[in-house]
Amino acid sequence: MAREELTRLTGNGNGECSQNDCPNVYQSAGGSIIVQGNVSHAFQPPLGETLVEIPESVLREAVRALGW
Repeated sequence: MAREELTRLTGNGNGECSQNDCPNVYQSAGGSIIVQGNVSHAFQPPLGETLVEIPESVLREAVRALGW
């Protein structure tokens, strides 16, 4: 899936995350949430999964964008 196929919920030009290279939240056409963040090594997740760390402010922005 290409980034262009996702709806960007955060970092759309306001604040510190206005570029593609910082933590962001996206939504796929099927409604899934895709999270971009810094790799976290808090624990070893199951095979095929990874951990990412994103600021709380990015999650709050995503929730507002979704109207939750």
